[in-house]
Amino acid sequence: MAITTHDTETDVQDRAILVSLVTDKIKRTGIDPELSLQELVQLAETAGVEVLDVLRQNKETPDSRWFIGKGKVEELRMAADALGANTAIFDQELSGAQVRNLEEALDLKIIDRTQLILDIFAGRAKTREGIIQVELAQLSYLLPRLSGQGKNLSRLGGGIGTRGPGESKLETDRRHIRDRITELKRQLDEVVKTRELHRERRRKAGAVQVALVGYTNAGKSTLLKQLTDADVYIENQLFATLDPTSRVLELAGGKEVVLTDTVGFIQNLPHDLVASFRATLEEVNEANLVLHVVDASSPMREEQMEIVQSILQDLGAAGTPQIVLFNKIDLCQPEQLEMLPTGTGYLKISAFNPEDLTRITEIIADELAGDTLNFRIPGDRGDISSLLYRVGEVLETTYDENDVLYNVRLNKEDYDKWGYMLADFVDQQ
Repeated sequence: MAITTHDTETDVQDRAILVSLVTDKIKRTGIDPELSLQELVQLAETAGVEVLDVLRQNKETPDSRWFIGKGKVEELRMAADALGANTAIFDQELSGAQVRNLEEALDLKIIDRTQLILDIFAGRAKTREGIIQVELAQLSYLLPRLSGQGKNLSRLGGGIGTRGPGESKLETDRRHIRDRITELKRQLDEVVKTRELHRERRRKAGAVQVALVGYTNAGKSTLLKQLTDADVYIENQLFATLDPTSRVLELAGGKEVVLTDTVGFIQNLPHDLVASFRATLEEVNEANLVLHVVDASSPMREEQMEIVQSILQDLGAAGTPQIVLFNKIDLCQPEQLEMLPTGTGYLKISAFNPEDLTRITEIIADELAGDTLNFRIPGDRGDISSLLYRVGEVLETTYDENDVLYNVRLNKEDYDKWGYMLADFVDQQ
């Protein structure tokens, strides 16, 4: 999806030089600057930007005025003139003053990593909740930077960094933006309450939930489509899908679970975005099982897995039972496959291999399966019989006068959840 700046006579594409500053602080945080820069290239291409060159600088601390050193600013200006760049995209977050100073010195549109990700999310959001979340994150990011927006606010048309809230909102004063943020939070609270009602309804209905999580572009949406015939957008780009999608997946034995595809994770996911999307991300906390989808062909596989685990930890979902699906093995070299962990909790798959899809449903069923229990249900308690079918796997049914005898495989978590309704019907014989 190309993002262009619309002029009355012609469409001018963003042609950018990417800039990365590696400081001592970044080194201490454990963030991989090279991985981050590679992702910035992918993010820019996802936003339809033509990447012309990449500049790197190592510096103890950022320059308070220019972010990068003054000499590097001059190098960037010369490179932009030589290559015909109209945009500079920085891999770290800039202050409003730094944006203003760089624009004045370079006569380029200045975008940072956070603004680029927010722009991509703005183009991906389709549901009311997603649109509200993105605008809230954009305005929260913009508010402390109003004084530094300078030329960005005066530029006509679109292009990266101007999508979403729109020119009229960006040019209003702080009070107007704060009022808008307050209104968006109110609207989001209403949506969150509705989401919680849906969660509660699913819990009462005994729905078993399985969440697909993973680094962006690991193949989660493809898996959802292949497993459930879901009509979802799939593209080989970052954040191709944004809004969570849930579909019913039938397992062996007829048991059904709700399979939910969540937004992809990424290194340095903007704080404002995480805060705005927290209600959506917390769908993971409702899951009985997490399927962690990993791009096995990625050279940064282990780092991506660590980032996903870190975000799950922050969301409070690190303790949820998890299966790691090493996806895209059809794109792997033999030596890459040999390095992948094996054993319980790991599965090497291709989302396009029917046999692998069957193995996934089998391992989900095995993971969710539990102890076998016998229940004696009076014939007039159809509600309890229906509950058994929803929360367990009914292995055998027999009849004894007016009672129905069920032999059911039920995992401990589900029995703990529904024991208050089922305990009186357990057949001890």
